Amino acid sequence: MSPRGSGLVTPAYWDEACKHLAKRDRVMRKLIPQFGEGRLESRGDAFTTLARSIVGQQISVPAAQSVWDRFAALMGGALARVSPTDVLALDTQAMRTAGLSTRKVEYLRDLAGHFDAGTVHVRAWDSMDDEAIVDELVAIRGIGRWTAEMFLIFHLMRPNVLPLDDLGLMKGISLNYFSGEPVTRNEAREVGDAWAPFRSVATWYLWRSLDPLPVAY
Repeated sequence: MSPRGSGLVTPAYWDEACKHLAKRDRVMRKLIPQFGEGRLESRGDAFTTLARSIVGQQISVPAAQSVWDRFAALMGGALARVSPTDVLALDTQAMRTAGLSTRKVEYLRDLAGHFDAGTVHVRAWDSMDDEAIVDELVAIRGIGRWTAEMFLIFHLMRPNVLPLDDLGLMKGISLNYFSGEPVTRNEAREVGDAWAPFRSVATWYLWRSLDPLPVAY
């Protein structure tokens, strides 16, 4: 991975992935040049990334940012990062006043508890395969497979993730490969097989084909 801008990290494999995809796939050959130097970027740390994903569940992006800002203010300001210890020290009612539902408060406490107790092996993730990390994450309340796969792509920057539960990916495949016709998971998986070992990169470009603004989590 290489630094890009303030506090951002980009994958070192990106240029190689683009060459590979352009050679193997006619859609990627057209899409990739449209977005110039754009590429996947990672920000924040593991706990904060997952906490933000819980805060943002089932609400709009602006609403999620508003709740996050109030939540961070409970710990001393609009923090770029929060720690498990910070969260566990908060009073439940105070967390509710930030706009968090009772269930999200429980999820955030459970997440903090897993990190605090060391039951997620953050330092071992670099040597663990994708599915082993997904299994660890989905054991935490409030984190499903989709959230775990977004974490693999946007935080760990794993190159070969195909998030078949992602509506944007399925729509992108439908529009770019099937003339807008509905797509089954098996059909999407077959399209994705041609992208290996850089399925995350192809997914990112399909997201961009739907929304020119970079996707970030």
